[in-house]
Amino acid sequence: QSGIDHAHATCASLARLIGCQTQQVLPFSTGVIMEPLPVEKIITHLPQALANLAPDNWFAAAQAIMTTDIVPKGVSRQIQINGTTVTITGIAKGSGMIHPNMATMLGYIATDAAVTQPLLDDLVRYATDRSFNCVTVDGDTSTNDALILMATGQAGNTPITVSTDPAFISLQAAITEVAALLAQMIVRDGEGATKFITVQVESGKTREECIKVAYAIAHSPLIKTACFASDPNLGRILAAIGYAGIEDLDVNLVQLYLGNILVAEHGGRAASYREEDGQRIMQAPEITIQVKLNRGNASTTVWTCDLSYDYVKINADYRS
Repeated sequence: QSGIDHAHATCASLARLIGCQTQQVLPFSTGVIMEPLPVEKIITHLPQALANLAPDNWFAAAQAIMTTDIVPKGVSRQIQINGTTVTITGIAKGSGMIHPNMATMLGYIATDAAVTQPLLDDLVRYATDRSFNCVTVDGDTSTNDALILMATGQAGNTPITVSTDPAFISLQAAITEVAALLAQMIVRDGEGATKFITVQVESGKTREECIKVAYAIAHSPLIKTACFASDPNLGRILAAIGYAGIEDLDVNLVQLYLGNILVAEHGGRAASYREEDGQRIMQAPEITIQVKLNRGNASTTVWTCDLSYDYVKINADYRS
């Protein structure tokens, strides 16, 4: 309750300063759960923050929302819609306690496109399912997360009102690209991360079963530590595929690749696989693990990172 009261006090103060209703101010925060925010300090500096508003302050805002992040995260794209230039810009913070349905993460994406509210609602769900809900750093989540998509309508394009409009399809693709790049930046900045890992699961019966397999791999601490050690431990990956929860999975159909190297098929190690090839792939700063289930046409992609010594250090010392 104290957290709610603190947020309300901050919103009320800002509302008075800018002349709007308190409920029109949306508060966002991350931090140590149950630790109150320094409300008086925030309220004291609100006038200074308002006076510093400027179109080119996106990078400063990206820096301001950092917590355990090492680098600020921002992406901007411009597209043409019926001859009108439309801009999409986004910033985000997050590096630990990152898991689908977000986690200790804040994301803000804005566009000057003119688009109706119902389409904007559909767009944010579409983009999130292909970006922030496709990442995991440590499999842990938090009470504090948010992703906001805003459209000002100031670009001057003809308002987009139907999802079949080619303009909507272009806008959807650009916003999804911005969201995906921001989500990947969060994984690349994962606490103590040294490797960026892409897990691709293809030819499944349904996207849901592909997601199960992808996250079984991406969540496994044994696989993540093997990636940190550059160890092509194929058994750990194959075990994760097996316990992902697909009851009728035929393991003889499954093919596993590290990068472009086929490492397992027909229920065992691929005849062409050499350990030195696997080690070469695993030593790279970016690793792709590809699983072909060979039972349908569905697919999914998940992004994660390794677990290093520094992850333990950062989270052991987080409050000190």
